[in-house]
Amino acid sequence: MAAFETRLTAEMVRTYRDAGFWRGETFHDILARRADLHPEREALCDGRQRVTYRELADRIDAVAAILQAHGIARGDVVTVQLPNRIDFACAFFAIERLGAVAVQVSTDFRERELAFILEFSQSAAFVCPGRFRGFDHARMIRGLRPSLPLLRLVACTDPAAGDDMVPLADAIAGRAPATGLLPVAMEPDEVFRMAFTSGTTGNPKAVIHSHETTLSAARIQNLDLGVGAEDVLLLYLPLGLNWGYLALLQTLIAGARAVLLDRFSAAGALALIESEGVTNIPTAPAAIIELLNAPELDRTDLSSLKQVVSGGASCPVETIREFRARMPGDFIELYGMLESGFHSYTRPDDDPEAVSGTVGRLATGLGLRILDDAGRGAAPGETGEIAGRGPSIHLGYHNNPAANAAAFTADGWFRTGDIGYVDGNGNLVISGRSKELVNRGGKKFHPREIEEILYASPKVLHAAIIGVPDPRLGERNCLCVVPRRGQAVTLDDMNALLDGKVATYKLPETLEIFEALPFTPTGKLQRHRLAAEVAGRRAAQAAAGGAG
Repeated sequence: MAAFETRLTAEMVRTYRDAGFWRGETFHDILARRADLHPEREALCDGRQRVTYRELADRIDAVAAILQAHGIARGDVVTVQLPNRIDFACAFFAIERLGAVAVQVSTDFRERELAFILEFSQSAAFVCPGRFRGFDHARMIRGLRPSLPLLRLVACTDPAAGDDMVPLADAIAGRAPATGLLPVAMEPDEVFRMAFTSGTTGNPKAVIHSHETTLSAARIQNLDLGVGAEDVLLLYLPLGLNWGYLALLQTLIAGARAVLLDRFSAAGALALIESEGVTNIPTAPAAIIELLNAPELDRTDLSSLKQVVSGGASCPVETIREFRARMPGDFIELYGMLESGFHSYTRPDDDPEAVSGTVGRLATGLGLRILDDAGRGAAPGETGEIAGRGPSIHLGYHNNPAANAAAFTADGWFRTGDIGYVDGNGNLVISGRSKELVNRGGKKFHPREIEEILYASPKVLHAAIIGVPDPRLGERNCLCVVPRRGQAVTLDDMNALLDGKVATYKLPETLEIFEALPFTPTGKLQRHRLAAEVAGRRAAQAAAGGAG
């Protein structure tokens, strides 16, 4: 059983309850209310099955009964690694019914990442599919179990789980009752979930949230962006990661319907928009680019689409303009983090051109500070580190006092590590990550400034600038490009686009062509992985040259 220290104070509880952001309820309270109000309304579909709100609540209890019968109890940690299927909702929300703490992880994680998370979180149980996308998850966890003495139980959502795994398939399919379940009521301020940072810098931390911090994030965005019971959300963002999970909560809190897609393809997503009447899509820029380049786009009925929310990484302005020219609905640019929920976003009633290149205004209830290098408030319009405070900010990093000390100011503001400023219209502009700065001979710049210009090229599908080691300058500028289909890209082409627009020290000096860039499942570019790939290429080239 893991013990959690949090930054929760009585003053925080009083402040956010008085303001109405924290409502003294848990997720199960909300789901039970929905199941009573409209039991026959469809809640989720995933291409394999459909469930109503009442069926979902019953199947969650059936899974909880099985886990409880096998010894999972209050305070235990249960890690869930499941794809975008109804299975995820049944398993993840069952953990609350036992008073346990849920850990969500990506289905992309393999032995090294999973072993670290299970050990660090002191997980007592693990829930997984047998196989997914050709990978044998059951075999992976069997190989890891001997090195995880605290892991008492492995449960599997596939029917042929094996004798060493507890089967959940019947409960998820509605073929098993919640026999013997003794539900445990959690307190709204208790830690009920933990998730790990995405590792874009290679150093994941365990972020802890209560019901209050989690539910407030979903409620606030529903309020600000007008998500209601009539909406249909297409969820291909991984439920095992924060934004996909919060979008699932948004759906169920609103009494809406979610269409789950466990493997994104532009053709598959477009088909579901048409067949299911999708109104809302939370997404990453990389997926939007794929949708816009899909041959099916112009022959798909997209008339139901009301809103597309892009986040996880900055969406190029040219991509936003193309979306507005070719697809219906409002385009919302969002800024959020696992630690803070949804921090800011543009609004449906914004002038599109006026907010292009920004991430809009603050979410209701969220506070903003721009900090200078000394940690003081920067002057209006100046660039600095973005800091936030509000009801959806996390309760700290688990078992990591150094990270907590670095992440929070003395008066409780969360330092995001992102750099930005507020423009003259009150919109937040993100300049980049503090750790992404390229430092060429002491002259520093943010890659996004260059990338934004290059995305205007009809030859470029994806572009990223990284710093590569240089003995004289410290770093030199390397441009990594994924060309559009049938296009060829040269360094001279790219620099011609930049000529006269940026300082010469920011110009790319070398070019690397890729078939794909390493993005996280939520669309964040993993620059440390990209830099490692470039270093590997150059080492191989040097070795080949030496051998010749």
